[in-house]
Amino acid sequence: MADNAHFDDLFADAPLMAIMRGMGVERSLSVATAAWDLGIDVVELPIQSADDIEALRVVSEAGRERGKSVGAGTVVSVEHVAQAAAAGAQFTVSPGFDPEVVRASVDAGLPPLPGVASPSEVQLAMKEGLTWLKAFPASLLGTKWFGAMRGPFPSAKFVATGGMDAGNAGDFLDAGVRVVAVGSALEDETQLPRLAELLKR
Repeated sequence: MADNAHFDDLFADAPLMAIMRGMGVERSLSVATAAWDLGIDVVELPIQSADDIEALRVVSEAGRERGKSVGAGTVVSVEHVAQAAAAGAQFTVSPGFDPEVVRASVDAGLPPLPGVASPSEVQLAMKEGLTWLKAFPASLLGTKWFGAMRGPFPSAKFVATGGMDAGNAGDFLDAGVRVVAVGSALEDETQLPRLAELLKR
């Protein structure tokens, strides 16, 4: 059985998570620092190249110094889990639900956050012992999807990812989403005040 209840503590203080995709080392560190300064404590760096893994290592080290949590995203293989652990990640995030990747992540001491987009995937993930799930792509699933899932799966806790920004994040939080993951919005100065307001919820 897997367990990712660690996210209860990780996401206890803020309803937002930051994603830095393919930004390189310096830009990733800069955006991560901006997120931390804003009050977003949890950041994710997808690892799809050697540069991504180096960025994860650097940001993870900076995060540890500030007491912030940094995870590896787009983890779709057991090899990715090993790379994430070696780079200092504290958790893994996947676009889909793969029991093998989930178990490898748990074995490595990294709480997994697998992606789901259907009742079947939610049911299988919860059968595995997981309570926190990434809903992806959230903007296409829509806010009503989360209300529909609440009936059969009242204990599921969702992180909405994909197409999220300051303009729609509040709607998803109102729909019962526990955390919204934002990416490019963090580099848009016009969105920062609205994101800061969401952090007060």
